[in-house]
Amino acid sequence: MVNFGKKLMADQVEEWKGYYINYKSLKKMLKQYVQQTQLGDKDREQVLKEFSRILDDQIERIVLFLLQQQGHLASRIEELGEQRIALLEQYDISQVSQLRDAYREVGRDLIKLLRFVDMNATGIRKILKKFDKRFGYRFTDYYVTTRANHPYSQLQQVFKQVGIVAVVGALSRNLEYLQHHQGSFVSIYDHPSVILKDPIIDQVNHAVQKLTHATNFMQFLGQHSLIAQEDAQSGSEDLVDDQSYHFMSLLLNLVNTFLYMVNTYIIVPTADDYSVSLGAAATVCGIIIGSMAVAQVFSSVYFSAWSNKSYFRPLVFSSIMLFFGNLLYALAYDLNSLTILLVGRLLCGLGSARAVNRRYISDCVPIKIRLQASAGFVSASALGMSCGPALAGFLQIKFKIYSLTFNQSTLPGWVMSVAWLVYLLWLWLTFKEPEHFTKTASEPQPSESGHQGSANLEDGIAQPLILGRGQRQDENTEDNDDNDSESSHEPARSIASAYRLLTPSVKVQLLIYFMLKYAMEILLSESSVITTYYFSWSTSAVAIFLAILGLTVLPVNAIVGSYITNWFEDRQILLASEVMVLLGIIMSFRFTPHYSIPQYVISALITFVFAEVLEGVNLSLLSRVMSSRLSRGTYNGGLLSTEAGTLARVIADATITAAGYLGPDLLLNVTLLPPLLISIVSIAATLYTYNTLY
Repeated sequence: MVNFGKKLMADQVEEWKGYYINYKSLKKMLKQYVQQTQLGDKDREQVLKEFSRILDDQIERIVLFLLQQQGHLASRIEELGEQRIALLEQYDISQVSQLRDAYREVGRDLIKLLRFVDMNATGIRKILKKFDKRFGYRFTDYYVTTRANHPYSQLQQVFKQVGIVAVVGALSRNLEYLQHHQGSFVSIYDHPSVILKDPIIDQVNHAVQKLTHATNFMQFLGQHSLIAQEDAQSGSEDLVDDQSYHFMSLLLNLVNTFLYMVNTYIIVPTADDYSVSLGAAATVCGIIIGSMAVAQVFSSVYFSAWSNKSYFRPLVFSSIMLFFGNLLYALAYDLNSLTILLVGRLLCGLGSARAVNRRYISDCVPIKIRLQASAGFVSASALGMSCGPALAGFLQIKFKIYSLTFNQSTLPGWVMSVAWLVYLLWLWLTFKEPEHFTKTASEPQPSESGHQGSANLEDGIAQPLILGRGQRQDENTEDNDDNDSESSHEPARSIASAYRLLTPSVKVQLLIYFMLKYAMEILLSESSVITTYYFSWSTSAVAIFLAILGLTVLPVNAIVGSYITNWFEDRQILLASEVMVLLGIIMSFRFTPHYSIPQYVISALITFVFAEVLEGVNLSLLSRVMSSRLSRGTYNGGLLSTEAGTLARVIADATITAAGYLGPDLLLNVTLLPPLLISIVSIAATLYTYNTLY
């Protein structure tokens, strides 16, 4: 894999060569500073001030050139606009075609300018990281804090390009005018929902969105799934083309995700009644619900490894395990065995193929629709989370067939057994194994080759991967120090090696993910016990309440993804959401002998809704601050976040069961104490790493 120094030299526009960041010179300077500090010629404060000044000069040169080029583009668009206005008087199709080509030529130059900013922004990020690594000093925090938040910030011109977006808007509007035939000119401002279908504008918009981290609802959901999105403009080879892509196989993966989430939450409204009917305490529902998560801790690892070789076989195994797990869950009632019930839930957890579903989308879906597929993954999860409790509310019937009992406790098991059996048959008949698995025997290749483009997650911006064949030997030698953990693209081979790649920012994001999953699991898993004890709610009432909570997921994500993320930075939304989750947890405590329904419902909504907001933003930031080596392989970022969330659910469910021994009167407050403390710690950790989240 070519390191950044070589890519920067290879990808430079020749006539702009003097305006790129002098990455090679800055690296040499860092080496000199290290030697000087070791010899005592300079102290760290001198180095910090001197390097800051040099970097300021570099950024100023980049920004002034950027503004100059924006001005040139704006002037060309203005001149073309005068020609377009002239066409309003006399419509000539040949002139329209020529004018459209002229606008597209401006668009191509704009893309070239965007790539210029792309490379420089990446160079700034990398040199800041390299300084921190060599000196063990948080220079990035100091530099970003003092520069990015200043009213005359030039750094913001590189990372937040308002001027370029204005040029994009002008180009889009004028091309839209020319797109309609017979003189029918329609403004994009009158029809904002109409998407301009022009390949140049598509490329420009894609580059701008990558560069500014601006996101719409679809992108927000895609980030929520933590599935690597490769850049269509990069030189990395997409191993999936339209011919090899199989829609039915993608649909089967999304259905697997949906059914698994239904399977997880369908028992929540009735788990306490089921445990009581088997002679256990109602709070044993925590163990019943959490046993599935316990098994998922292990299944996530072997499914992630298995997906290196196949997708069909893991999905078949998943379906079989879930079929038998639900069957045992249903039979436990007539066998009067809590052990069989727990074994059934463990088998269900061992069938968790979410790692396979994520991996399939990342590996086997073409780049141009991968974002939609990722959004589909999140939507399927949210829909399953809502449908599970809702379905339980409809299963409030009781009858017998021979010696088998069908009631509100066993019907979730029977229904899901049938669902997984039907799914297994559908899978067997229609799933198509991806071609790159069938070719591995004759054409050996690295198992993770399909993910090279996803290395762009570390930088947030995709870069062309053009090899510089004519590089001088001294440049190769000079760039050798780029081949460290930052630029290496070898995936982590073990949990230990993956852990070593976790920076403080990544650890904090995983802690936040742990916290929000812990809080949500406490809320959902003990809802039946709490509402029955304090409010005497029926199973149907609990099911409706949980279904309503689940239905808030997509609308909330729509609001955040379409609007909130365009008004505020992700790190601001992250911190505000953490504070609101903390507020929801505090409001959930029982402070007086009387615990009211409005207090419970309002606090639950605040906790759940803002935990959902927090999850999306958290995973979005995690994808940016995570090493590129964690975007591929068995021990990838998706696996780490899944393990963190699953572990949180296991501990939360165990907490509910343990607190149950103190009595139902103390259950609520005791179970809320751990998420309260973890939430406070996560807020403190976020503040500590706040300036690295950009």
